[in-house]
Amino acid sequence: MSGTVVLGLDGSRESRAAADWAAREALLRDASLRLVHAWQPRPVASAAFAGVSLSSLYTDLQGWSSRLLRETQAQLTRRYPGLDVSTEQRSEQAIPVLLAAAEQGELLVLGSRGLGGVAGFLLGSVTLAVVARSRQPLVLVRGGKHAENEHLPDASGAAGVTTPYRDVVLGLDLRDPHDTVTGFAFDAAARRAAGLRVVHGWNPPALVDHGAFDAIVQTELIGSMRGALDEVLAPWRQKYPGVEVTAQAVIGKAGSHLVEASRDASLVVVGRAASHTAVGARIGPVTHAVLHHAAAPVAVVPHG
Repeated sequence: MSGTVVLGLDGSRESRAAADWAAREALLRDASLRLVHAWQPRPVASAAFAGVSLSSLYTDLQGWSSRLLRETQAQLTRRYPGLDVSTEQRSEQAIPVLLAAAEQGELLVLGSRGLGGVAGFLLGSVTLAVVARSRQPLVLVRGGKHAENEHLPDASGAAGVTTPYRDVVLGLDLRDPHDTVTGFAFDAAARRAAGLRVVHGWNPPALVDHGAFDAIVQTELIGSMRGALDEVLAPWRQKYPGVEVTAQAVIGKAGSHLVEASRDASLVVVGRAASHTAVGARIGPVTHAVLHHAAAPVAVVPHG
C-alpha cells in the first residue's frame, strides 16, 4: 500500500456516494481507505421533556455511529474486493477531527449535497471550514454521482464503467503556477489513463472596456497565453508522456470556464493558498465558484 485515503462519513446519502468514490480512488492509488466519523452530542432541552437522559442520548449516538461505520465498511469491502478498509470513531467536533485525520493520509474525501440540476454543491459550515484549512488535498463529491458518470459513454451512447475516463480538468493560474497543484492533476490523469484539459482564464480589469478587445487583439492575447501555458506545461509533459494534454486559454472569468468544462470531466482540480493560521483562512474566488457550481468531483489542492 502506498498511502491512505481518508473519508469523512456523516451518514448522509451524499457521504455514502463519496465513500464509493473514495474506495475507487484508493484502488487507483493502491492505497488503504479509512472511514472517519466524528460526533459530539449537544444537550437538547426537549430531551428532558421527553424523559430522555443525556447519558442515554450519548449511548444512542455512540451506537448509531458504530453501526454506521461498521455497515459502511462491510458494504465497501463487499463491493471492492481487496480494498483495505479501516474505521475511526471520535466523539469530538467534526472540523478538528477531519483536519487531524487528513494529516494522516494523502487525500481527504467529503460528500456534499447538490443544489439540483447542474447548479453544483451546497457547502455547509463544516465542509467550508475543512476546505479552507486543510493542508492536504481534499476532494468534494456531489451526491447522486456514480462511477459511470466519470466515464465516456460507449458507441451506443450508453453509460458504463468499461469505457475510458473523461478528462481531468485543471485550472491553472499563469500568474502564480504551483507544482503541487499541477502535479496532482497530471498524476490523477495518469492513474485514470485519461486526458488532461488545462484551462487558464484571464479576466480584464473592471475599468477596461471589454468591447475594446476586437477579434485581432483577442487572438493575439490568447496566442500569448497559449505560449505561456506551453512553457509551464513542457516539463510536466516530459514527466508524464502518456498523458494527452489539451491547453485552453480563454478571456473571461476562469471559474465560469472551469464550471463549463466540469460537465464533461471525471475530476476538476483547483488550487488554494495554504493557511498557516487557525483563523482567517479563505477560499479564492475561482475555487469558490468551482466548488459551488461544478458538475464533477472537485479536488482542492493547497499550495504555498
